[in-house]
Amino acid sequence: MTPNAKSADVTQAIASVYRAEWGRIVATLIRLVGDFDIAEEAAQEAFTAAASQWHSSGIPALPRAWIIKTARYKAIDRLRRRTRLTEKLERYAASGLIPSSEELTYDTDEITDDRLRLIFTCCHPALAIEAQVALTLRMLGGLETDEIARAFLVPTATMAQRLVRAKRKIRDAGIPYKVPEIGDLSPRVDAVLTTIYLIFNEGYAATKGEAMVRADLCTEAIRLGQLVRTLMLPQPPSEVTALVALMLLHDSRREARLDEAGDLVLLEDQNRQRWNQPQIVQALPLVEEALRGGTGVFALQAAIAALHCQAARAEETDWAQIVQLYNLLERLQPSPIVSLNRAVAIAMVEGASAALELVDALATQLDDYHLFHATRADLLRRVGALESAALSYTRALTLVTNDSERRFLEYRLHEVQPS
Repeated sequence: MTPNAKSADVTQAIASVYRAEWGRIVATLIRLVGDFDIAEEAAQEAFTAAASQWHSSGIPALPRAWIIKTARYKAIDRLRRRTRLTEKLERYAASGLIPSSEELTYDTDEITDDRLRLIFTCCHPALAIEAQVALTLRMLGGLETDEIARAFLVPTATMAQRLVRAKRKIRDAGIPYKVPEIGDLSPRVDAVLTTIYLIFNEGYAATKGEAMVRADLCTEAIRLGQLVRTLMLPQPPSEVTALVALMLLHDSRREARLDEAGDLVLLEDQNRQRWNQPQIVQALPLVEEALRGGTGVFALQAAIAALHCQAARAEETDWAQIVQLYNLLERLQPSPIVSLNRAVAIAMVEGASAALELVDALATQLDDYHLFHATRADLLRRVGALESAALSYTRALTLVTNDSERRFLEYRLHEVQPS
């Protein structure tokens, strides 16, 4: 193997471990050292060390175990440099939080629940809801600060300060790192579900980079949703069940959302034979179960996704019922994003002209949202206003940060521009 090929293999291995294992690694380190900042910093240092050492020593047989073991030693070094070092180390040693290297392999199922502990710690009621979600996305999902900022539509600097304050609050308030007792779960469920869904959304439509879909984040979010649901059996809240169903249904279309070149394929153009039918079959009873428990936000979204997945052909989609569901959702959770999606559904029932007026009314609220301008451009294209459509596509291109979406918008812009 040439040096360049070996270097590429190492780089790819490190990137793969980071994407798939960041949350598990950080969650384990928090359990071991009891400090969010130290855990995150030590994990980052371990990945940096891997980039240097694996080039000479080779990729280890258990990469995650190597990262955790290296990060553990770096965390201990950081503790040694802190004030009152001796007392803190003695306290950790006495509590068994720092085991010897022989006691753990760091590659077994013993750390399975660490991520669940981390979610509920981050979603403690002492934290503001925005901080709860943002902190879990960073610590568990491994999203960068700018990615989380885009999810919240706030400046990166604002999100950075939010993360710093949240970690300080956990430390200063002595918030425990554990899954609450069953009786204390309900107050934190909404934040947990929101967090899980934002992780899923980042995987389903990545905010930046070449890949449109990050399957690792989708899989992780579904696993976490199922874990929360299992934890709350035999009577999980209907919204927990609804979220699991919603993610399964969206994820079932993953393979059809991109063509062989990695370019975006719209829902109506997707090859439905490529949809994951066993996953759809698994999800549909969960939708029914959730709706029996009430029409919550996730239950309504799951019902909409179910109608799409039940249509054998795009033209068989029950758009009238989807509009009715969006009417309920808009009343239950008023937001410009919900209103935008409702307008798209209305366009399918009443035509693009009927939807344009609704979309234009959202311009002030969504001017910095690329999908607003992409949606408006498509409606203008469909009514024949090609010059205006080109302007909206151009505006969307200035805002989009994902390469796959950018290529799609460039193609659409080329379609409406005069040759």
